[in-house]
Amino acid sequence: MAPINPGEAVITKAYNLPNKYVIHCLGPVYGRDKTEKALLANCYKNVLRLAEENKISSIAFPSISTGAFGYPFQKATDISFNTILGELERIRHLQKIKFVLFSEQDLKFYEEKLEKLN
Repeated sequence: MAPINPGEAVITKAYNLPNKYVIHCLGPVYGRDKTEKALLANCYKNVLRLAEENKISSIAFPSISTGAFGYPFQKATDISFNTILGELERIRHLQKIKFVLFSEQDLKFYEEKLEKLN
């Protein structure tokens, strides 16, 4: 299935992992892949689309592109939340979205952002 372009996603079996599938997504490299905001949003949209097409009920997201690809964490968080919220009306099968984060500081930032959404 490789190579894929930034913003694209593909799905594979999970093989020996405790879940059924793995959805692979290539996030944009900040400052190099243009337009990185749209590409990052496409990552989340394409992953959610594949999850729906495959009737997946639970998914876990890392903070896409914020590590080695250098996307500023706060900007990436806004894009991920806004994109996911914008896609909710199209979601029928997905019941749980988890965020898997690198640090306690990242978790605190996510919790504060989520609190503001309520």
